[in-house]
Amino acid sequence: MEASGKQKRPAILIIGAPGAGKGTQGRIIGTIPRFFHCACGDVFRSLDTRTELGQRFVEYSSKGELVPDELTVELWEAQLDNWTETYLYKPDIDILVLDGIPRNVRQAEMLEAYLDVQQVFHLTCPNRTELARRMRKRALKENRIDDANESVIQNRIQTYEDETKPILDFYPRSIISEIDATQQPVKVLSDILRRVTDLPAYRQISAIKV
Repeated sequence: MEASGKQKRPAILIIGAPGAGKGTQGRIIGTIPRFFHCACGDVFRSLDTRTELGQRFVEYSSKGELVPDELTVELWEAQLDNWTETYLYKPDIDILVLDGIPRNVRQAEMLEAYLDVQQVFHLTCPNRTELARRMRKRALKENRIDDANESVIQNRIQTYEDETKPILDFYPRSIISEIDATQQPVKVLSDILRRVTDLPAYRQISAIKV
């Protein structure tokens, strides 16, 4: 897939096991001017199922199947273009904050054509018991009883270890920051923002008067 000659978009990635808090951090950072939060779930939820791309998505989602990597990236770019056209996302002054995408190394390879990844934040929580506790608490809070099942929780953690965590070997070590996810959320946020504000892309964008 070609990037259609578009300029690469500056981005930071938040990666972590389920329960590490990447969605929480991404949403908070996305409320700060000059940042735009885009989670994979947001892309799917915003999808117009009447379109050709939407129909292709439904073919998989209606069967409970994983959406192929190529289609996931197509959907992601189409939604980003939609957000750009409606001025929700302004690629010239916004840094993308991604969580849940890329989901694996193949997606990371495909997104290279679109993204200038400035920093990868790895939210670490080696204690699987703590991760499981967080996931169970969130599932019950959101009334998703099935997701509180122990086997479902362990399967999601293992899927992360097998498919998503290898992304950390795809990007240069120099742009990866390890953040202790067991800290209070405000401290995790502080650690992320301290690093982000030192990035050349942020300094350049923050200097633009709008």
